[in-house]
Amino acid sequence: MFALIAPLAGAAGEDCTEDAMIVFDGSGSMAEMGFNNIGEPRIFEARRAIRDAVPGIAALRRLGLVVYGPGPREACQNIDLRFGPQWEAAPLIVGAVETLQPSGDTPLTEAVKAAAEALDYRNKPGAIVLVTDGKETCGGAPCQLAAELVADGLDLTVHVIGFKVRGDHFSLEGAAPGYNPETAVASCLADRTGGQYIGAESAQELVAALKVTLGCNVFGALSAPVSPWSKDR
Repeated sequence: MFALIAPLAGAAGEDCTEDAMIVFDGSGSMAEMGFNNIGEPRIFEARRAIRDAVPGIAALRRLGLVVYGPGPREACQNIDLRFGPQWEAAPLIVGAVETLQPSGDTPLTEAVKAAAEALDYRNKPGAIVLVTDGKETCGGAPCQLAAELVADGLDLTVHVIGFKVRGDHFSLEGAAPGYNPETAVASCLADRTGGQYIGAESAQELVAALKVTLGCNVFGALSAPVSPWSKDR
């Protein structure tokens, strides 16, 4: 199991009065499987994690959602602000991820920027949690964006959850291990805004990471079980 436990203890720092945005990776790689120890599409585990983690969090703070990847526009222009921060957003977030059909590229920098704008980050404190499985593929500069968010924002924290991030080397299932869990290029968004980068290699670890980064110090457990009624089990 990819070690992520130690850096997380007592980590969530946001106040529940601060609005938060989830930026969710819906790019084509979320549907891939069969190599680099990806036994089922990442989106299946991500759906389980969202169903398990978000309802409890959404009862405590206003949440919004940005999805990038699929859409009718050019690949790198498909950034969808589903809705800004609101109370009891769990059904909207869970429903959006349940119906998501991953495709397209990874304009994660512009997606995070859209989330920051939705938070009115220049005038209000807030938090963004980016869930991504890999690299920026649309020419964005996440480290430059981080510097801009710090310079222009009132108090914006960006957390990055790297979900089953892999490098460029591909290994088929059953072959000799040819990969190591990687760190997403967007980690500098967390480093430079006072957030955290957390690696997650399973639905259970993704649940824990979401609770720590969004849970306002209310959720601290890192061994939260995956819901027994999750239909992708």
